[in-house]
Order: sequence, then C-alpha cells, then structure tokens
Amino acid sequence: MKKMSVSILIVCIAIFIAFPGCNKKTSLGLSTLTVGATPVPHAELLNLVKDDLAAQGITLKVVEFTDYVTPNTALITGDLDANFFQHIPYLASNAEWKAALVAAFGVHIEPFGVYSASIKNIADLPEGATIAIPNDPSNGGRALLLLQSKGIITLKADAGITATPQDIATNPKNLKFRELEAALLPRSLTDVDAAAINGNYALEAGLNPAKDALIIEGADSPYVNIVVVKKGNENDARIQALSQALRSTKIKDHITKTWTDGSVVATF
Repeated sequence: MKKMSVSILIVCIAIFIAFPGCNKKTSLGLSTLTVGATPVPHAELLNLVKDDLAAQGITLKVVEFTDYVTPNTALITGDLDANFFQHIPYLASNAEWKAALVAAFGVHIEPFGVYSASIKNIADLPEGATIAIPNDPSNGGRALLLLQSKGIITLKADAGITATPQDIATNPKNLKFRELEAALLPRSLTDVDAAAINGNYALEAGLNPAKDALIIEGADSPYVNIVVVKKGNENDARIQALSQALRSTKIKDHITKTWTDGSVVATF
C-alpha cells in the first residue's frame, strides 16, 4: 500500500508540473477580480459590467466602502485587486499611497458643488458664515479653489491644489471653515450655512448637483475618477478587461441616461 501511495503521489505531482494552468485559476484566484468602491456611482457602474467580465472568465467582486481611506489601505495590504472612488490629486495627497499605488485608467468626473439648506444663492452667504469642507488635503483644496473661481475668496499664489484655510489671502465676508470627513458633509448642512460636497456623497444624500448646488464645477474639471491598482499591476489582464468594460459604449450611455443633470460625466 505504501508503494502504491507513493506512486499515486508521483503521478499527481507530474500532472501538476505538466499542466500548471489547470490549478492556476483556483489556487491563485486569477479568475476573480476584487474591487473596492464607494456606492454611487462607482459600485453601480461596476455591477453593470459583472456579466461582461464573466463572459471573459472573470468573476468581479465589488466591495463597498463609505470612506476615502480604507479602500487604499485595503489595496496596499492585498485585500483588494483595485479600487474605484478617487481622483489623482487625492491619491497623490498621501506619500504611502503615492509610493505604492497608481492610476490604471479614468472613467468619469463628478462635479464638486457647494450646497446649503438655508440659502438659495451663493451671493446670500451672510457675513461670518460657516462653510464645511472636506478635511482631506486634495478635496479641501478643491473646495477652496471652487470658491475662489466664483470670487468668494482668493488664495495665496502658491497655494496649489492642496490649499487649506490657512492659504486664504482675502476673505471679504470673513467666512469660517469647518473641516469634516467627506462622508459627513451632507449631514452637516443643518449645522452650517453651506457645505462643499463631493459628487458621490451628494448623490447618495439625494441632492441633485445641477439643481441643488449653489455653485458647481464645470465639465472640464481635472478631477477625473480613476481605477487604482498596485504599481506594476496596470497591465494585468483582468484590469485591462475591466478598463474595456467600464469605458464602453454601454457604460457611457448609462451615465448619459442616468445622470441627465450632468452630476456624473463620462471622460472617454
């Protein structure tokens, strides 16, 4: 019996060596692609291409997150193969992320806007009003740049895209700024005079960027939402397949028909 067991083992090893691809998908999980995303519109778009990827032998697993930090941490630790929720200035705002991760491709923009529960026109901001803005460097700077573009404040010449309230050069209405986690901004509307809110969180809160925003970015915004992977994985066949699926006519048509208000705009 011992000789037979050894013989069987040798045969099994020989088969594995001769046909390594037979085990590759199951042992290494190369047929599965796990992508982290915030719910709207990112996870929504990913779920639309599950069948397209399945037809190519790729099982797409979508893991939803409600914050902007965990998806990058999970990608670095290997719990995700990719994530889809951020733009390049946000990715570049953290040295660890910038060193380990890279943009694979862009999909859309979500114009950033300023909203209020108490006023209907940005010109009606009262003296000393409080405006809530994201507390991460890239989105906080984005909010301040949007306010500057409308003449509400001016920033120091060297402030850049990661400007903070300390970089404000002129503030005619003596506005005050409250820095909050991006996901909390919609809920802050009852406590502040206005809030600068990312498009995905505005959508989740039932806000219509085109109708409800006091001011909003134009369609030429540089803040394209990207799919991010670990450096070196940009050419992974699964990522290339995901790029083709997310940058397809099917997805472009869905974006155009679903977000007729321009709150989500395809960039391909």
